[in-house]
Amino acid sequence: MLDCNQIVLASNNQGKLAEFQQLFDNENLNINIIPQGKLNIDDAIENGLSFVENALIKARHASKISNLPAIADDSGLCVPILEGKPGIYSARFAKDDPTFATKFLQNKDKANNQKLLNDLQKFRPKLQDTPIIGQFVCVLVLVRHAFDPLPVIAQGVWQGEILSAEIGESGFGYDPLFWLPNLQKSSAQLTKTEKNQISHRGQALQNLLAQLKSTH
Repeated sequence: MLDCNQIVLASNNQGKLAEFQQLFDNENLNINIIPQGKLNIDDAIENGLSFVENALIKARHASKISNLPAIADDSGLCVPILEGKPGIYSARFAKDDPTFATKFLQNKDKANNQKLLNDLQKFRPKLQDTPIIGQFVCVLVLVRHAFDPLPVIAQGVWQGEILSAEIGESGFGYDPLFWLPNLQKSSAQLTKTEKNQISHRGQALQNLLAQLKSTH
């Protein structure tokens, strides 16, 4: 599958780095994951229109500069009743909204959550007791080299309901608004271990790992 035992992670997120490395180590794949910042690689310009496109852009960018295989992820929250928004713009959903722009500079997560609640407000009276469905999505892409014509692509989708107010103190992003009816908890009430076992990123990682093991 890979001609070397190093992969660049197109991110500097230490949580992601630890999660990836632990999974690879657990499977004895003998692969060392290097965050792109360690190789002085700047963030890529994410101008794709889908999670797959943006993950691929990031992976190819990191691979081109490092001359190593690279792995990248793109993830976000999709709400069908909002035509899939915030989607690929999840991390900057409130940035260009004048109502929330100042709050975004102070606390991105709070501003994004407040904008989501605001955008859903008009639907709730019509829906009455019907829950508003949301899906956390994660797409992982691994390229062997910058021009790899057959990248490894793995996807995870985590379905839940969007609450009308935040619940829970753990997690980040939209976790306090993401309700899991089967557990009777929000994502922000889960421990890190619990979340990693069932989350969109956890699913995508397992999917990627299965593909790597089948050809490694």
